[in-house]
Amino acid sequence: MTRVTFIGAGSVVFTRQLLADLLGFDDLGPLDLRLHDIDESRLAVAEGTARQVSERFGRPITITATLDRRRALEGTDFVIDMVQIGGIDATRKDLEIPERYGLHQTIGDTTGVGGVFRALRTFPFLTALTADIREVAPNAVFLNYTNPMAMNIWWTSVVAPELTALGLCHSVYWTAHDLAELVGVPVSETRFRAAGVNHQAWMLEWSHEGRDLYPVLRDRIRADPELERRVRVEIFRRVGYYPTETSEHSSEYLPWFLRSPEQIDKFRLQPLEYIGISEENVAEFHAAEASLESGSPLELEEGAAEYAPQVIHSLVTGTEREIHANVVNRGLIDNLPQGAVVEVPTLVGADGIRPQPMGSLPVQAAAINRSYLSVNELTIEAARTGDPKLLRQAVLVDPNASSTLTPEQIWELCNDLVTAHGDLLPEPLRELIPASAL
Repeated sequence: MTRVTFIGAGSVVFTRQLLADLLGFDDLGPLDLRLHDIDESRLAVAEGTARQVSERFGRPITITATLDRRRALEGTDFVIDMVQIGGIDATRKDLEIPERYGLHQTIGDTTGVGGVFRALRTFPFLTALTADIREVAPNAVFLNYTNPMAMNIWWTSVVAPELTALGLCHSVYWTAHDLAELVGVPVSETRFRAAGVNHQAWMLEWSHEGRDLYPVLRDRIRADPELERRVRVEIFRRVGYYPTETSEHSSEYLPWFLRSPEQIDKFRLQPLEYIGISEENVAEFHAAEASLESGSPLELEEGAAEYAPQVIHSLVTGTEREIHANVVNRGLIDNLPQGAVVEVPTLVGADGIRPQPMGSLPVQAAAINRSYLSVNELTIEAARTGDPKLLRQAVLVDPNASSTLTPEQIWELCNDLVTAHGDLLPEPLRELIPASAL
């Protein structure tokens, strides 16, 4: 029997979709599902969701819902992490406080000031979680969905280097899906391989029946001027390779888009967008809660193609497949820092997990990735050393922040965020540093 543990199972929409994808594999065999959350009401909805999905698929499974994390982890084969430390209140702070300074963010969960503070709230949790895994399930495969993806996997490699850990994100797959639709070919007939960093990998290979699709995409863009108002199209135009995350995300990783009202309007961006998305997620939870109470069927998304169920199926059955995963760079991308976390094609199957070496990225793509990785590295070092100045320096080197704010403003902003997040941050990093301090 395969035992799978969901940590943060109260993310009920995600829980039901992952479970639906798992139960879609008829050859997976018996499943022992462990659900954990710290919120009792959310955990109850997660359990009800799992039971309904199991019944709808006609696949009896063992379900254990518990507030005790170690009990949920004991003897498990796979740990799926989808925790958001601080919830929607922390998200609002990450976005609204910088906005008061004129620093715009759309999502704020991956890099930049929002990503830095989200990471620093998450690292203590990851330290405790991985310590439990090492004690009660040392052979488990850790599958992380929680953002900031690259920083979380990097921190995991610092505090639990012996664990097998993969960061899973659907951005590469859905980029390939959207691009295929744009040029009018079935995504199932395309070949695509990307490499770089999470939310800023580059579509290095994209073809249909041996034909490079990039010339087709260029023709499609030239034929529709509205496409030129997409952030990703502008990045493609300037860099030469298409980035693998939405325009909303991509806009805040560079200094080009959110620095002025004119650019925001030109590229149809919506600062603070993730607050609305987060509120919709809360509403979806309450809708699921109501559906379970009334006995109504929950909505299941078809063809979600999430990677965690695929990884579990491949490792359990030996079915060979290639996904894209976030892993520590150990000879995988030559011109990005070794030890950082990169996103590369990864084979999974009977021979385990095998990230694929991709050589060197195009120099211009690697140069852009390095700015992102510098923010990550400084954040990791801030947490590792407890140096509050490194926290501020992480924000200082962020392209979006430094294109908008002065160093003095960045120091003041970080002080405000440290105060706002309080004891969710590691204790040494709660120190306030005057903007004029030497």
